[in-house]
Amino acid sequence: MVDALQERGISEAFPIQEQTIPLAISGQDIIGQAKTGTGKTFGFGLPLLQRIGENPEPGVQALIVVPTRELCVQVYEDLELATKNRKATVVPIYGGKAYEGQIEQLKAGAQIVVGTPGRLLDLANQRLLNLKGIREMVLDEADKMLDLGFLADIEKLFSMTSPTRHTMLFSATMPGTIVTLARRFMSNPIHIRATDPDEGVAQANIEHIIYRAHSLDKDEIIGRILQAEGRGKTVIFMRTKRAAAKLQEELSDRGFPAAAVHGDLNQDQRERAMAAFKAGKKDILVATEVAARGIDVDDVTHVINHTVPDDDKTYLHRVGRTGRAGRTGIAVTFVDWDDMHKWALINNALEFGMPEPVETYSSSPHLFTDLNIPEGTKGRLKATPVKERVARGGERGDRAGSGTGAAGEKREGTRTRRRTRSANPRGSGRHESHGHEQHGHDLEGGSEPGASLDPLPEAESNTAAGSATPRRRRRRRSGGQRAEGSSPATAESESAE
Repeated sequence: MVDALQERGISEAFPIQEQTIPLAISGQDIIGQAKTGTGKTFGFGLPLLQRIGENPEPGVQALIVVPTRELCVQVYEDLELATKNRKATVVPIYGGKAYEGQIEQLKAGAQIVVGTPGRLLDLANQRLLNLKGIREMVLDEADKMLDLGFLADIEKLFSMTSPTRHTMLFSATMPGTIVTLARRFMSNPIHIRATDPDEGVAQANIEHIIYRAHSLDKDEIIGRILQAEGRGKTVIFMRTKRAAAKLQEELSDRGFPAAAVHGDLNQDQRERAMAAFKAGKKDILVATEVAARGIDVDDVTHVINHTVPDDDKTYLHRVGRTGRAGRTGIAVTFVDWDDMHKWALINNALEFGMPEPVETYSSSPHLFTDLNIPEGTKGRLKATPVKERVARGGERGDRAGSGTGAAGEKREGTRTRRRTRSANPRGSGRHESHGHEQHGHDLEGGSEPGASLDPLPEAESNTAAGSATPRRRRRRRSGGQRAEGSSPATAESESAE
């Protein structure tokens, strides 16, 4: 395992790891407390792997319970790294993914399961996951489990395992309910604090910047912050799923490579967004609070709270995405006028000494100096956003040379009418020459009768103008009359179109 970690440049242990690994290997039950981003996963993962052996028997022997899907994937990836040179198999079990693949891995004899409570209980109740052989059990981010209402599920999972198991519980904070849970299901646990419990208040490696900002100006402010010198990966926290989706779209329109993670996306979309962010293909992640615990990326330089969090614990969890693994970070928080009471509580709890955040606009000089933004920077990287193209009639209308972008099809109730203005005969092939399928849009021009932006070829125009029996068409609803002067075959082809 040391060799596998060394290949990834991991050679020095963090304080939580130094204290937990020797005790956990000996079989001591542990309550580990440390701020987020200090290496808790390897703190429990390495001794767990050591205890089940290099080549364990098939069947689930170790269970790691986590609160969110994103954290499940993160812990799974870390353990996969550590087991690279071993025969132990790790399987992630969480909702939003098909059952079949997870069940197949369990039947194939996976020894280590990382999962979320709901899916774990589901499979256990269907007798597809047998927890009776569990020797090692870990509860990660226990305080978040409590916040999400998983306490009853956790108790059920504990009751399905052997009382002689080795148990480890990790949490950033220790509310009374977690302590009670530990007393019920753990045997003489040792409480390890890797750092002073109040260290999260100070967090000397994170610079906290608090602004009182207007909601209509936030997008522009963010666009300028994203061009600050030295900015790396950035996480922007939103209050709602809809707000997260809207900001991601806005930033993309402004030219910034932004991905989003929120509850309205399916699991595959969330995982693709996280993978793009971790790989650096997109260096901005717009997320809701649910996704916060799964963002374990060491090189996040900036965290932006689009709105002030509800309490000091949530604030610390959010800003803890930056300043990880010994690095420094910047946390910017916007406080709306209506949320000043929330900020007052956070300010008092964390002793920031900033009861009145500075009123800030995108043009405020202190915004540029505080965040090292080049003077004159605007909150947009490209001049013509998608929204403006859509307002002018859509991209397809633009490509076809249409100045109006009007659709060539009108819908009235359940009936459809198609308008055609071309004076040339149907068989001329003029529409096809543009290489566009019609799909209910007139790509030739606007909706004004007779208005064509690209003139007919001269010969074709003369033919149409000098025809002895000019063809007239009537607008028809489905199954309507044939155009006058047209053959049945022509009328039939027109109706089909």
